Amino acid sequence: MDWLHIGLSLCTGIALAAACGFRVFVPLLALSIAVRFFSFPVNHVLSWVGSDAAFIALLSAAVVEILAYYIPLVDNALDTLYGPLALIAGTLIAAGLLPEMPDLLRWSLGIIAGAGAAGAVQTGTSTLRAGSALTTAGIANPLVSTTELGLSIAGAVMALVLPVIATILFFIMLWLIIRAARRRAHRTRRAS
Repeated sequence: MDWLHIGLSLCTGIALAAACGFRVFVPLLALSIAVRFFSFPVNHVLSWVGSDAAFIALLSAAVVEILAYYIPLVDNALDTLYGPLALIAGTLIAAGLLPEMPDLLRWSLGIIAGAGAAGAVQTGTSTLRAGSALTTAGIANPLVSTTELGLSIAGAVMALVLPVIATILFFIMLWLIIRAARRRAHRTRRAS
């Protein structure tokens, strides 16, 4: 096995999966475009993603997803539905980008790296959206949606073009989220 290729593939998978935590279909659409128009390499798990049908379906799903997040109350309901979808998409992307290897290893890495990255980001965005809905009565949610969309697009493009940098940025973001959550928990405990 070529360890450099595996490492780059895993970085791409982690970064794309993390982008799925912001929006599920935007990174899949970006991957479809990369496979379809730029011959981006994927294994047999994702060979379908460059097809005409997949491109049209993912484009349609991404447009509906983007618009739905700007509808009050629907955005919060989508966060509940999209938690499991982000995990599935993250797993599929990470597993589908790895080079040929035994299925047990491929899917184990896909679940750990892909679902882990997507789940971490999805949990953070759901918490942020819930906090925004409670503190601003949902008025700030369109701003949150726009930010998430921008991060999903930027994350997907960066994952495909600069996967190592995108993965490093993901881990920095994850560290900042964990740090902020610990501070908040500490303040809450002190206030009690």
